[in-house]
Amino acid sequence: MKNIWAVLLLVVSLFSIGRVAAADFSFSDNLPGDDAFATVTFTLDAPATVTIRTWSFAGGTDSAGRSIPPGGFDPIVSLFDSTGGFIDDNDDGTGVAVDPISGDDYDSILEVALAAGSYTVTVTQYENEAIGPNLSDGFDGSDETNFDGRTSFWALDILNADS
Repeated sequence: MKNIWAVLLLVVSLFSIGRVAAADFSFSDNLPGDDAFATVTFTLDAPATVTIRTWSFAGGTDSAGRSIPPGGFDPIVSLFDSTGGFIDDNDDGTGVAVDPISGDDYDSILEVALAAGSYTVTVTQYENEAIGPNLSDGFDGSDETNFDGRTSFWALDILNADS
């Protein structure tokens, strides 16, 4: 009977090792200029569905529990793999908060199933989109100046990553 419990404990332990380290990460900063971009790199130890969302435009409460004020610029998030290859992007996600100042819902949300590996997320101002299929191709710049009358502040959550 002791051996059955030992085997059962081993099996349960092996199944629970999987994605124990998955966590949520929050970042915030200011872009130094209209056509600048911020990068955040994260890793996955195993396949997972990751959610990337901004709190810049309408504000809200990030995954760390911090209150983010509204008034930041209209962000675009872009996702690249470890070689810099473009995966996906989002501008004006569905279901994001509505800005109390303008009444618009211009924050970004991107939910994507990813393999284990390293990834880079960029945060840019609206219209400053990735040019080509690689991060090294850069961004096309924005026609918006002075962040379209809003602040240069951005806030970003990456949910269900390992580091």
